[in-house]
Amino acid sequence: MSRIKEFTLPDLGEGLTEGEILSWLVKVGDTIELNQPIVEVETAKAAVEIPAKWAGVVTKIFHEAGTTVEVGAPIVAIDTNPGAGDLPEPSAESLAAVEVAPVEGAVEPGLIGGPAPGGRTAVLVGYGPRNTSAKRRPRLGTPPAPPAAAPPPTAPAPVATAASEPVAAAAPSSAPVLAKPPVRKLARDLGVDLTSLAGTGPMGSVTRDDVQQAAAQPVAAGAAPEVFDAGRERRIPVKGVRKLTAENMVASAFTAPHVTEFLTVDVTRTMKALEKIKARPEFREVRVSPLLLVAKAVLLAVKRHPMVNSTWSGGTGEIVVKDYVNLGIAAATERGLIVPNVKDAGRLTLRELAEALNTLVQVARSGKTPPADMAGGTLSITNVGVFGVDTGTPILPPGESAILAFGSVKPTPWVHKDKIKIRQVTTLGLSFDHRIIDGELGSKFLRDIGEFLTDPESALLSWT
Repeated sequence: MSRIKEFTLPDLGEGLTEGEILSWLVKVGDTIELNQPIVEVETAKAAVEIPAKWAGVVTKIFHEAGTTVEVGAPIVAIDTNPGAGDLPEPSAESLAAVEVAPVEGAVEPGLIGGPAPGGRTAVLVGYGPRNTSAKRRPRLGTPPAPPAAAPPPTAPAPVATAASEPVAAAAPSSAPVLAKPPVRKLARDLGVDLTSLAGTGPMGSVTRDDVQQAAAQPVAAGAAPEVFDAGRERRIPVKGVRKLTAENMVASAFTAPHVTEFLTVDVTRTMKALEKIKARPEFREVRVSPLLLVAKAVLLAVKRHPMVNSTWSGGTGEIVVKDYVNLGIAAATERGLIVPNVKDAGRLTLRELAEALNTLVQVARSGKTPPADMAGGTLSITNVGVFGVDTGTPILPPGESAILAFGSVKPTPWVHKDKIKIRQVTTLGLSFDHRIIDGELGSKFLRDIGEFLTDPESALLSWT
C-alpha cells in the first residue's frame, strides 16, 4: 500500500459539482493530525472547512487559493508514514500506486454505482465521465493570455515610393456638409456649426439628433472628452453563494405566483415585553431582540393556519403540509444572502428559540454555515428593519409558500385610546404562493401575527 494518499474534493452538499478553494490552513511539509481542518472551500451553498482523512505530512498541494476545483479532483497529497524515511524517486509503478481517497458516497468496484471492472470509468445513466481539471479564476485587471500556438503579429512592411520620399498628409476635404434644410435651420437656431459635426445619418449626413446632442453637450475648447472604458469598470465573478441565490430567486419568482400584503402594527407593548424578558434571570446571558417575538408570533400563527407551512409539489400534483416548522432567517453575508433555518423551531421554548436565533446569525456572519443548516426550510423571515427599511416584497425561497418581511420599528404618531400619541410602530410584509394561499388565508395569517405583536403577553397566555 502506498504511503502517499491523495485527498480528493468531496461532495459537500446535495449534488454540488465544484468548489472554490478560499484558503489553505496547512502548507507543504506540515505535519497534520486526523480530522484536522486543512482547507477552507466555498461551494454554492456555504464556506466550509474540510478535515484531513489521514494523519501524516503534506507532500503536495495541487491547487492554490482562488482555484475552482470539481468534485472528485485531488487537492492535496499526504504521506501517511513519514517515519519510514525519505520517499523514493517517483517511477511509473510508484505513481500508479498512489492511493486516492474515494469520493463521498463512493462504493466498492463491481457494485451498482461503483467503478466499472477492467479499468473503465463508471458513469451514471445520462452522464459522461467527469472532467476533473481545475479552473483558475482570472484575476481582476489581468488581460487574458494569448493562445500558445498563435504566432506573434507582425507589422506590415512599409510601402516604398518611387523617390523614397515621405508622403505628404492629405489635405482636409472641402466638400459641403450633408444635411437636410430643416436640420440646417435647427443648427442655425441653436448656434451649432455643422462643419464641426460628424454625421451619423446616411452617407455621413448630419441628423437632428446630431445637432441636438451638440447643442445640449457643448465641449469646451481644449477640454479632453470623458472616457468610459474598462479602466473605469469593475467585474465581479458571479459564483458560490451569490450564484446559487440568483438562480434560486429567478426560479422562484417565475415559478410561484407571488402575492404580497402589508400590515402596519403598533408594537409598543412588544418593545416593553422585550425589556421584561431581558430582566428575567434565564435570559440575562442571551441576546434578546424584537426578532425573537416576531419569530414566536409566526410560529404560533402557523398552528392556527397550518396550510401556510406547506409546499407545492407539481410532480405529484399535491400540496405537502408540514407539521414541523424549519424557520428560515435571511442573513446578509460578505458572500451574499443566505437563509439558514432553525430546525423544528415550533418545539423550542422561548429561551431555546433565542439561543438558536443568535447562533444561526453568528455562524452566518462568520461564513461557516454548513449546507445542512440551509436545507429543508419551510417558512422564512427577512429582517429588513435592521437596515432602517420600513418593509419590502420578499421573494419566496424555493419550496416555501410564505416569507415575512419585518420592517424597522419607529416612533410614530398613532391613534391610541382615541388620542394621538407617539407609539412604536412597524410594518409587516407577507409574500405568499397564491397557488396554495389565497387572499383570505394570507390575510388571516398576517392579521394573527399583528395581533400577537400588538399585545404579546396576552397572546402568549391565550394562544399557548
